[in-house]
Amino acid sequence: MFVIFMLIQFIASCMALHKLFRLSSLFRSAVSLTLRRNVGLSAVLFNRAKDLDPIQKLFLDKIRDYSTKSKAAAGGIVDAGPSYEKGVSEEITKLQRLYGTGDLTKFPDFKFTEPQLQEVAK
Repeated sequence: MFVIFMLIQFIASCMALHKLFRLSSLFRSAVSLTLRRNVGLSAVLFNRAKDLDPIQKLFLDKIRDYSTKSKAAAGGIVDAGPSYEKGVSEEITKLQRLYGTGDLTKFPDFKFTEPQLQEVAK
């Protein structure tokens, strides 16, 4: 009887040890993932502290330049000259001549009416 009791305790302790090892591996993988993310984040932050690659710097400068130009254009076309504006006005004039008057720069409003259905006797 004592042997059976000891055997049950041994099996229970082995199961508890197995669960502990399994939780330990989960804990290790979670810590490893967290460290990898933090290392990746710190690498980006350290890279910002140093000078950027010349290609990256040129790319970022162009993006910033376009951003300031688009804010100055107030929703219009960036770097649109007078020849572009003249071409657009000519095309709008052609379309108005072909399809009638109205504001061609906005989307038309469609109005659909419900069809009149009649009940058919069987």
